[in-house]
Amino acid sequence: MSENNTGLKKMMIILSKATLDSVYAAFVLANGARMEGYEAEMFFTFFGLEAVHKKKMNDLRFATVGNPAMPFPTMIGGLPGMEAMATKMMKKEMAKLDLPEVPEFLEILSASGVRLWACKLAADMFKYKKEDLYEEIEAIITVGDFYARGSEPGTQMLFI
Repeated sequence: MSENNTGLKKMMIILSKATLDSVYAAFVLANGARMEGYEAEMFFTFFGLEAVHKKKMNDLRFATVGNPAMPFPTMIGGLPGMEAMATKMMKKEMAKLDLPEVPEFLEILSASGVRLWACKLAADMFKYKKEDLYEEIEAIITVGDFYARGSEPGTQMLFI
């Protein structure tokens, strides 16, 4: 762990999308925070809940439409099979870098001390129960509860 001279003590990451690029960005940032000696918590809201939904976490995809970083026009990204092809290609590249699959990455995060929370509003809206979610989700809480967890000095919140 590196020495912390920044005043940062805790990273709180809010994940609102379950595209693989968003999920991995959030996971890498949370893992990096723990590796640097900071506390880390994640709050999964709206479609971000799919990243921790037991039946959906293995089927996340890369977005090919509306993603300005894709190297082809949006119209092409909307063609049948493009999203599946892009997802397959990106997963292959991620495997070359030895990035774990979503369930394994969640295990790593949890084992390292990252605290995982689900959003009550989103869970209610999608009719998800705690038993539908990854086992290490500590609770389904309100956004106010999550904000209260980040009220101490030295806390940074990121929205992905």
